[in-house]
Amino acid sequence: MEMEKIYVGIDISKDRLDVAVHASDQCWQFANDDAGITSLCQLVTKLKPMLVAFEATGGYELPLFLALDTAGLPAAPANPRQIRAFARSMGKLAKTDAIDARIIAQFASANSELKPKHIADTQELKEAVTRRTQLIQMVTAETNRLRGTREARRIRIEAHIAWLRQEIDDIDHELRDGIKKDPVWREKDHLLQSTPGVGPTTSAALISQLPELGTLNRREIATLVGVAPLNHDSGKIHGRRNTWGGRERVRATLYMATLVATKYNAVIRNFYERLCAAGKSKKVALTACMRKLLTILNSMLKHHTPWIYVTV
Repeated sequence: MEMEKIYVGIDISKDRLDVAVHASDQCWQFANDDAGITSLCQLVTKLKPMLVAFEATGGYELPLFLALDTAGLPAAPANPRQIRAFARSMGKLAKTDAIDARIIAQFASANSELKPKHIADTQELKEAVTRRTQLIQMVTAETNRLRGTREARRIRIEAHIAWLRQEIDDIDHELRDGIKKDPVWREKDHLLQSTPGVGPTTSAALISQLPELGTLNRREIATLVGVAPLNHDSGKIHGRRNTWGGRERVRATLYMATLVATKYNAVIRNFYERLCAAGKSKKVALTACMRKLLTILNSMLKHHTPWIYVTV
């Protein structure tokens, strides 16, 4: 006799975790803290579920995701937009945390594409992006060494550059495959790359190194990355604003994307030219453009809106 397949749905809010089992009246509620998550994992482990699904917001779900993965449970982050569309298709328009948990559980049972995922997958994506950056830096260094190098040494350096570029191509292929296999990453990638100036590498870096993108407000995301203007008043110095702190690698990626955007993205280009015409230095104008581009990308992911619908 085939065992019944159990699908668990978890609705996550800042302070609470609502748990429901598909095709069952069973439901529970836990605090969204270390003790609550531990109790939740102990309970769900006893159920021996086929799948434990929850919305992938990039924020509040991360501690739960890590705990489920560590406990060896089949955790499956789900696309919030797909869950909302599924609920509408079922005619379920009422919305409470308990109802949402049941809908997520039902979505998990009905969606064959939703598969368990290890949080280590995100780490692997992040490591691949980091390694790509290192390889690019090595190509630049080796290219600089070619200047004034004799023929015998030049041949060996050029061979090394060719090898490095092949490694970069392999990692690009790895990144594309990793993103395509995950429905949540796939949608984020589609939205991000709809933006002029944002290519596959920038998209992969933002997905892996800035999972909070789309979950915070404009000030929070700018501060997190380190492109928010902060007060620097001291002694006789007043009114001065600097940007500092934040995630350096994300900021470096965003800087390169913004450079491209100031040439090929009409919204960012016009903003940059307007700031320069107003007397702002190019460095200040570029930093402001980085912040503007980040804010727009954050809004796009939050509202699941491609660039074509962006109005500024």
